[in-house]
Amino acid sequence: MSESETPKPAPASLVPPLLDAARTVIMTVDDDPGVSRAVARDLRRRYGASYRIVRAESGESALEALRELKLRGDLVAVILADYRMPQMNGIEFLEQALDVYPGARRVLLTAYADSNAAIDAINIVDLDHYLLKPWDPPEEKLYPVLDDLLEAWRCSDFRPMPSTKVVGHRWSARSSDVREFLARNQVPYRWYSTDEPEGQRLLAAAGQDGQRLPVVITADGTALVEPEVPDLAAHVGLATTPTADFYDLVVIGGGPAGLGAAVYGASEGLRTVLVERSATGGQAGQSSRIENYLGFPDGVSGGQLTDRARRQATKFGAEILSAREVTGLESSGAARLVRFADGSQIAAHSVILATGVSYRQLEAPGADELSGRGVFYGSALTEAAACQGHAVYIVGGANSAGQAAMYLSRGAKSVTLLVRGADLTASMSHYLIQQIAESPNIFVRAHTVVEAAHGENQLAQLTLRDTMSGQTELVDAQWLFVFIGAAPLTGWLDGTVSRDERGFILAGPDLTADGRPPVGWELDRPPYHLETNIPGVFVAGDARAESAKRVASAVGEGAMAVMLVHRYLEQS
Repeated sequence: MSESETPKPAPASLVPPLLDAARTVIMTVDDDPGVSRAVARDLRRRYGASYRIVRAESGESALEALRELKLRGDLVAVILADYRMPQMNGIEFLEQALDVYPGARRVLLTAYADSNAAIDAINIVDLDHYLLKPWDPPEEKLYPVLDDLLEAWRCSDFRPMPSTKVVGHRWSARSSDVREFLARNQVPYRWYSTDEPEGQRLLAAAGQDGQRLPVVITADGTALVEPEVPDLAAHVGLATTPTADFYDLVVIGGGPAGLGAAVYGASEGLRTVLVERSATGGQAGQSSRIENYLGFPDGVSGGQLTDRARRQATKFGAEILSAREVTGLESSGAARLVRFADGSQIAAHSVILATGVSYRQLEAPGADELSGRGVFYGSALTEAAACQGHAVYIVGGANSAGQAAMYLSRGAKSVTLLVRGADLTASMSHYLIQQIAESPNIFVRAHTVVEAAHGENQLAQLTLRDTMSGQTELVDAQWLFVFIGAAPLTGWLDGTVSRDERGFILAGPDLTADGRPPVGWELDRPPYHLETNIPGVFVAGDARAESAKRVASAVGEGAMAVMLVHRYLEQS
């Protein structure tokens, strides 16, 4: 990093109020040392008194610096990246930087010949601006752009806020659940282990001895001990209470299908509420990289896609309720009643069931006891940092397992995919199979299942069995991620909505396969394509019988379900 120069203070309006300026960063990334120093020099001259100027000379080193800043709780207001960099160009870097600091304003430095790439980046990474080099004089070509971006950052939803603190033990299952809940709901938090002095200090301040964990200290200083999800959600600012008793449309489930339905329902004038029991995004929201989704040729993380969809839905006026479990659905005349676990209810003209699926639990001795303590279900993103340098095992052979393997392989010593079948071709996309084959530290063990998990307070070993020979092997393992099966979350619909033998919801033609209407169907028309055996109740996404189990198809079904809702309302 170059030496500081005598700075000229930035306008007072650009300094965020109640902010430690020494911990607010403007970052510049350029592989040319001369250009890098020049950019940093110009930035310090204008903004050095109000912001820290951090420079890096490669995308990899810049990402490392961003992660360190994040861990320290520092803020990043603007990131400027050169387009032409080896190994990782500016667009690729900014896309990964989004995962670390989604609120930072992003600027691409580019030559005139690369201006088309900059225009493409506007769609890929939500680029805020691109600057043509050279930018002399900075007073005309650089500073006005930065002034506007800093002002926009200061006024945005990402303006500095005190973060939530989580104090827990590394191998506490409940601590793991809380971290997963906060991360998936994009609630900023800082983790403090009870083994560290700062963790002990926070426990003492909360009047706790560490016997009951985790302790969550909210931004306003409230200490929550072993909080239940609804209480935690309410205290960290997530909406949990509906604003009305009656809606045009209730969407149950916040995965891609539910978010798609919420966006299209609200944008087309329906008073819409989406109800999610955990976190929006579903299984797709936990994916480190989705590379076959239309419109994102360089891939997009599940978190980014979920965040954009959620913001889009709320922009159009949809309500999103978190940590609300739906336990019942019934008809009351023209209304459809949705009941919650706490006994309350809301009503609507129509309902879209987008409850998705969950990973099946690993049926091996010891696995249940070690859940959250080395055995994890779809938690690769949250736990990845702790896997650095370790051997990791993954159970599953579908896309979610492959995406997790690629992500974890960046820092893990080795990643071993345990596959019951002969290979990965049965359920994994070809592009992922190719990537795995080209990764030197990812290994695939075919015809292999987990026979047992061993450990006292945390996972220590696994017994693996070859399903062809019957031979078993005991291996050392601290990390096991499970991505198997697709169990529909539809048990609460017993006695109301028709389902197949596996619990997936039947709709449209599947309800009239014998040429007769469903039992109890009173309308003089057959059910619409995504309509269940209850008129006005539709299904979209992975919970539907024989669905495609892909993000794009789930989003499409969410949109189609809204179209059918309109048709139903017009004829009601």
